[in-house]
Amino acid sequence: MKIIPAIDLMDGQVVRLVQGKPENKTVYSNNPQEIAKKWEKQGADMLHVVDLDATLQLGTNLKLIEQITKEISIPIQIAGGLRDESVIATALDFADRIVLGTLAFKEKNIVIKLGEKFGQERLVISADHVDGNVVINGWTSEAGISLLDAIRDYSKNKFQEFLITNVSRDGMLQGPDLQNLVVACAQNVNVIASGGISKPSDISDVKKCNAYGVILGKALYEGKITIEEAKKLA
Repeated sequence: MKIIPAIDLMDGQVVRLVQGKPENKTVYSNNPQEIAKKWEKQGADMLHVVDLDATLQLGTNLKLIEQITKEISIPIQIAGGLRDESVIATALDFADRIVLGTLAFKEKNIVIKLGEKFGQERLVISADHVDGNVVINGWTSEAGISLLDAIRDYSKNKFQEFLITNVSRDGMLQGPDLQNLVVACAQNVNVIASGGISKPSDISDVKKCNAYGVILGKALYEGKITIEEAKKLA
């Protein structure tokens, strides 16, 4: 199982939000490159870099993310606000993978075409959800499709990479949503679990669900778990 630290960017800073709300922001660093190199050195398998400004339509950190990719050697997947084909093409020039959420559920045909052009393995479908119902637009509205149907629908179109976040668990340190994770992982696709990791035993629980990877966010930044601990359990 892959151990994947998150680097959430807002105004060029490394931050964490609680349940995706900008008013609940904690700043952890003014030097994202330094943080990226730190997680790489500690053994991270990949980095999950989120452009929160793009997600909330407040701006972009894409140039900064490109700079980060030049300073590390492990893979990077970019998430947040990737809703325009030209921006996606630019991101794929330097990122290994990109994560598509809102676009995946508003413009499915575009995403299928992007998969054919760039390779489905480079596009991760982000099925953020509340109680098993997918949400989009920075978690502000429902997509009208269930988590399970979303995975089945995209897997029929050769997509195998999925990122699953239970919004209500994000940044809450209350433990992962194992119930929905088990269902997702049973669909014979690669599932990255996100949200709720609070202690080392949570990593073991996620592994038992047969997840492909797990994202470490607030628990890592708050010192409740280390990458080394997570790697041993993964």
